[in-house]
Amino acid sequence: MQHRGLFITGTDTGVGKTVVAKVLAKCLTENGERVRPRKPIESGCPIRLGRLFPEDASTLRSAVGNIEPLEKVCAWPLEMPLSPERAASIVGIRISLREIVKACYLDVDQKDFLLVEGAGGFLSPLAPKVRNAELAVALGLPVLLVVLDRLGCINHALLTVEAILSRGLHIAGVVLNRPTKLNGMDNAADINRWLGEEVICLPEFTTNLIVPSVLLDRVLKAQSVAHLPLG
Repeated sequence: MQHRGLFITGTDTGVGKTVVAKVLAKCLTENGERVRPRKPIESGCPIRLGRLFPEDASTLRSAVGNIEPLEKVCAWPLEMPLSPERAASIVGIRISLREIVKACYLDVDQKDFLLVEGAGGFLSPLAPKVRNAELAVALGLPVLLVVLDRLGCINHALLTVEAILSRGLHIAGVVLNRPTKLNGMDNAADINRWLGEEVICLPEFTTNLIVPSVLLDRVLKAQSVAHLPLG
């Protein structure tokens, strides 16, 4: 079954994927979409009321009005602040790609908008022999790449774009989070020049759920691109 939706990944951990996913989920919902957010695996979860609490997944759930149980948004909350693969192995949990894909699709129909946020960077390991890259290919969704504006991000952005395209995936856009031009740095212009396509700049004030129209347009336009699940 082919689904409408988006896979959100990053050049690294801590680059702002959840912020971008949150503002998009909220905006798409207000645009009439029934958004089903998924962060299937989340590590570094604190314990609240005796249970592991996936904070990123909770943020996504709240952005669409808490219409689903948190357990459906995040099937595997993990305590250790490590890669999901290692955090799961420490507590004896083994997860397969098939299980992750099934958790993403759970109770999602073709009229829904499936919004999946990965964990860490595009090649970060989620489970044995499963990285975000393998999950993205299995889902077959357009990919939105989030890049934190800092020294070195040009290399990280271009490497990740190559990794995404080499797998036959469509890139809905590249988001430069919290852009700055301090000390003559202009990573937006430099990445634009190398990619040949405008980078979407997401200033810090976007945390109040204001989405640049170009970001929403790119995401919706990407839905018309033919993409079939490959796994």
